[in-house]
Amino acid sequence: MTVIAKPGTRQSSPARRNARRKGNETTPVSSRLPHRASARKNLWISVALALLTLIVYSSLRHHPFVDYDDQSYVTENKHVQDGLSWDTFTWSITSTEASNWHPVTWLSHALDCQLYGLEPSGHHWTSLLIHMLNVILLFLLLERVTLAKWKSAFVAALFALHPLNVESVAWIAERKNVLSTFFFLLALGAYAWYARRPGVRRYSLLALLFALGLAAKPMVITLPFVLLLLDYWPLQRIEGWIQPSDTFPVPQRPPSRVIVEKLPLLALSAGSAVLTIVAQSDSVVSTQALPFGVRLATVFYAYGVYLWKLIWPVGLALIYPHPGRTLAFWKPFLGATLILSMTMLAWQQRKRQPWLLVGWLWYLGTAVPIIGVMQVGVQVVADRYAYVPLIGIFLILVWGLALAADAAQLPTLARALAASCVIAVLACLTWKQAGYWRSSADLWSHAIEVTTNNSMAENFLANTLFKAGRYQEGMAHLRVYAAAEPLDPEAHVRVGADYQDRAQLPDAAREYEQAIHANAIMQKRIGMPGLEAGMLAVTYMNLGLVYAEMGDSGKAVTNAQVAIATDKSAIIQMIQQLAQAVTARPSHEGYTRLGLLLQLVGHADEAQQAFAQARQFEAAPSVIPNPKGQH
Repeated sequence: MTVIAKPGTRQSSPARRNARRKGNETTPVSSRLPHRASARKNLWISVALALLTLIVYSSLRHHPFVDYDDQSYVTENKHVQDGLSWDTFTWSITSTEASNWHPVTWLSHALDCQLYGLEPSGHHWTSLLIHMLNVILLFLLLERVTLAKWKSAFVAALFALHPLNVESVAWIAERKNVLSTFFFLLALGAYAWYARRPGVRRYSLLALLFALGLAAKPMVITLPFVLLLLDYWPLQRIEGWIQPSDTFPVPQRPPSRVIVEKLPLLALSAGSAVLTIVAQSDSVVSTQALPFGVRLATVFYAYGVYLWKLIWPVGLALIYPHPGRTLAFWKPFLGATLILSMTMLAWQQRKRQPWLLVGWLWYLGTAVPIIGVMQVGVQVVADRYAYVPLIGIFLILVWGLALAADAAQLPTLARALAASCVIAVLACLTWKQAGYWRSSADLWSHAIEVTTNNSMAENFLANTLFKAGRYQEGMAHLRVYAAAEPLDPEAHVRVGADYQDRAQLPDAAREYEQAIHANAIMQKRIGMPGLEAGMLAVTYMNLGLVYAEMGDSGKAVTNAQVAIATDKSAIIQMIQQLAQAVTARPSHEGYTRLGLLLQLVGHADEAQQAFAQARQFEAAPSVIPNPKGQH
């Protein structure tokens, strides 16, 4: 029997609980229903949040694609550039490019290409629009289930304008983050709808939205666990654990039933996990390169770093150096202590302040897929990883500050002024942070400026400068990168070639030797692919040439023999390239190097001809083209 409250009356708590136990939806008291004035206010708040977000991020319309994953996602991806078609659809379903299975993300990029081509402003507008929708959804969802209008608005404003979220919005390749969150928030709304009156139709919508979120980015894999948190608060569905909600009445269910109804969603999570592991198999860092103990330490460290960046959002960068084995002991210890202390406090206050437990477990739980236990790529901390997890901390901060303001009996005006100041500061910081995305060079230069020992940023900046034709500047940064990364053979080969062209022979020999050593370690000890056979052969031959020019004939011959044994065809091509180069730009040094190379491979007559050509030129310093395109 459905229990209906008469207008202007209030049901007793036992009556409401009895109705919910029977699976019926209790009609809320009319005074609690969102009336037209409240709906209009929600509309204006939503418009204000959207406009504020739009203004703060408006500079993105002038920004280009960046030289970091935007190529593989858009600018060099033919499937995406073909727009929406059946071929693009079938490719997106089967593709694991970019080490992910995310067909919805691929199709969103394809739609952008169909609408805007390769004009980056359109792609930026789409990402910003999705972020704005996420902001509005977050506000409306929180307000609907808590009826705390201004607290919900403040949480949404923090989410909209916190600088940590700039990376997710400004980076076109990170469309998957805002898009998956869009479906994640829609799924939360569908779950609240389902909780009011459970049924197959409503559950099917929830499952569909969750599947779309997973197909945009597997980051939302933790949704079933988030729903369990929401069952505790604010939905308050778990029978015997918490009193029913007065603000969003739903029928309560036994704990076992609440868990069982999540099993189909957990099956979707398991399927997504398998697909993700397969897609990222080539990018997973082995336990040899990063032992479990180091990973565990960085987990505690990362949790602490995100909280610190939430409070002090300056010095943000696209890439942070992985601390690895050099991580100071006190950092993960402090992180672990903080996690333990907050967890104990949240558990102790679970009855009086349930939002504290829910917000804290939201933060810990939603960060699990990206916290570094299964290390993919080079980063353990990234701003984009905080997009969803920090919603839980925003919730704690806003509800906690409101509680403190109530205890201090602060007037409404003082609260509004304080909130406005926070929003204004965050808006300024976000505007400034978004400005660093105006070019790839600015982005990487900023990362180097605000971090220390950031070898990856040095490498990306070097490549960006090379593409811009700024070779000398790029090589300066590449040398810094190579000095910090002894196990990157390609970088050492490239630096060695530059030293060789400048006749800095001892430096060139050192870099080539380091490249060969790094290649052996990569292949034998770590089990990762090293240099291709052709490049390895050319490296040995260049090392032989360096020793020949230094007068060490023994080492020169030995390295030349290894080069020929490694890939003889690559050495033949190397000779041809060098011959063409010195013909186009004849010089004493160029013909001398060609003669030495021909001599090392046993072509004595041709070597003598090259030496004769060399004697026709003065031995003036000049840049010698290096074969095999090492620049």
